[in-house]
Amino acid sequence: MNPITVITGALAPLDRADVDTDQIIPKQFLKRIERTGFGEFLFYDWRGTDGFLLEEPAYIDAPILVAGRNFGCGSSREHAPWALEDFGYRAIIAPSFADIFRSNCTKVGILPVVLPEQDVQALIDAALANPGTTGTVDLERQVVVGPDGTEYGFDIDPSIKYRLVNGLDDVGITMSKVEDIDRYEADREREGPVTTTLG
Repeated sequence: MNPITVITGALAPLDRADVDTDQIIPKQFLKRIERTGFGEFLFYDWRGTDGFLLEEPAYIDAPILVAGRNFGCGSSREHAPWALEDFGYRAIIAPSFADIFRSNCTKVGILPVVLPEQDVQALIDAALANPGTTGTVDLERQVVVGPDGTEYGFDIDPSIKYRLVNGLDDVGITMSKVEDIDRYEADREREGPVTTTLG
């Protein structure tokens, strides 16, 4: 997982509330066993429809998605953050997220940022008024810097911040403790054969 410190780039506006995981990545694309390759199916049912702007040149390579409240609601499928990450998003800014979706994002290297609704709307309006306009998400300082230089502070759990800044997923966290794990296992190693009775 790539570390996250400062993300700067175009803001992609998705001015919709209650975007659920089936809209993010429809169920017919969940047959893959790899974690990659989902990006091409992101928001599949909305692509090419009126008012869906994320495929326009000004937004196509944006690393920051700005969306409405309750983003990622619905089922707990981890494929949704996989698709967003595979498409190229590194941060998502919204007034609120579904809890499981938010947790799944942090495990694949996407930073979910919660800001008040009026601040999110200001960022969306700026991105719509000036396609390609840029912003910055600074995880170390815990601020979003809007296109006009306005800074919006955000909170994040310190343990999640540590994981993201250091690029540690669950396996990486476990491997950082490998010496302690080896010591624990060596201290409890039994001599002779180990048998298990299955009842």
